[in-house]
Amino acid sequence: MAIDSTSLSEPAPSWFTPKRLLVVFCVINMVNYIDRGAIASNGVNGSPRSCTESGVCSDGSGIQGDFDLNNFKDGVLSSAFMVGLLVASPIFASLAKSINPFRLIGVGLSVWTLAAAGCGVSVDFWSITICRMLVGVGEASFISLAAPFIDDNAPFAQRTAWLGIFYMCIPTGIAVGYVYGGVVGGSIGWRYAFFGEAILMLPFAILGFAMKPLHMKGISFVLMWFYIQHQSIYFSSTSKQLSRFWQDIKALLLEKIYVINVLGYIAYNFVIGAYSYWGPKAGYSIYQMSNADILFGGITIVGGIVGTLGGSIILDRMNSTIPNAFKLLSTTTFFGAVFCFSAFCFSNMYIYLVLFLIGEILVFATQGPVNFVCLHTVKPSLRPLSMAMSTVSIHIFGDVPSSPLVGLLQDKVDNWRTSALILTSVFFLASGIWFIELRRDILDISLGVFTCLFATLFDYAGIFLDSVDRYNEDSEHVGPVIVQPDASPLLENKPATALP
Repeated sequence: MAIDSTSLSEPAPSWFTPKRLLVVFCVINMVNYIDRGAIASNGVNGSPRSCTESGVCSDGSGIQGDFDLNNFKDGVLSSAFMVGLLVASPIFASLAKSINPFRLIGVGLSVWTLAAAGCGVSVDFWSITICRMLVGVGEASFISLAAPFIDDNAPFAQRTAWLGIFYMCIPTGIAVGYVYGGVVGGSIGWRYAFFGEAILMLPFAILGFAMKPLHMKGISFVLMWFYIQHQSIYFSSTSKQLSRFWQDIKALLLEKIYVINVLGYIAYNFVIGAYSYWGPKAGYSIYQMSNADILFGGITIVGGIVGTLGGSIILDRMNSTIPNAFKLLSTTTFFGAVFCFSAFCFSNMYIYLVLFLIGEILVFATQGPVNFVCLHTVKPSLRPLSMAMSTVSIHIFGDVPSSPLVGLLQDKVDNWRTSALILTSVFFLASGIWFIELRRDILDISLGVFTCLFATLFDYAGIFLDSVDRYNEDSEHVGPVIVQPDASPLLENKPATALP
């Protein structure tokens, strides 16, 4: 039966303006990543129990000291969070086709709030590990669904900038978490840091149910209504739902540009994830930073804000197309790798801080462009799943193994400088994936010796593949037309130009 799209038109909720949506989502994202920074801070993470040669033993501090964790087990706590995130992300993305995505975010934030409080009352390694998994489950709904909402409602000429503002909250939140965890954990105890996070998130969990929901581009309001009215029919067709899910996964895997983008993002996130978890501890060890949480947090805030906003605005100025996004991704990641690697080669702390800050600015410039590519290489109905599978991939192959592997490496070599240099080298791999193809002339001109190492590994790369922006393709179901009462640009910019 044909559906008249005009019959599906409905006004936006009274609370809604694009800027309000962006602000709310940014605050939620900030709290999510404050949690990531807090558990990595010296004040919360603490130090393991140790004994001197004379036999005098200390109790250690924080989570490591209370639960007597070595570096490997400590790294597992970071990965436990990701397990919940990875399992739940594709589930929430699939449910978005039958349950309003805005309500799913409310469910996820409620789980997150309860799990964060659970971390504060945990009694041993396994109890806090389970709570960290549930925190990941709670975050999964938001991570999968927030970016498509923002991209739907951002001014055309500033879509990447709006995504950049949203993803700027990742490094900023982690950095604030370092400071927050250091202050709260060091003064009144690490458990209270988790209680504070739960209190901060609780109002947003409530709002997820109290506010009238928005609808997402590519998702049919009529289809949702049918599923709600016929739940017995819908839930009895589990096999059909699984079949549809695998069809959508196959469609994503056939998008070469999307796959290349995610491969580069995996290598990139392998480093960023380990940096965010082990950074304060490594800085404290290598450069004897007595205030490592604050210093590392400050570098991450400045690098994250300047880099994420700068990269996003530059892409908009270049004209936000997929080829331009790959040029920016490969260039900034390569030079960011050079500066970060060089920083760890110096023993002077001040030289390290300057070089590492420049490197952080460059590597964080990827945040807007990489997610722009994820959203624009698939048709609208697949965007929640594309974000979910990108999240799953970058974590399951990126920062899930990187944190415990770096912890294991450090247990073996007992030298944080060596561990940091080995880790940072992976940035060159990320740059290579986003840039190279099996063409010797391009390799010799662009990346020289480094890229030659990668030439035999990849048949194609993002810059050289033909790319098509799928944003305006017809979705599989007709969706509602949302009236946007306030779609004025958040940032001043040049007039919008049509995509090629």
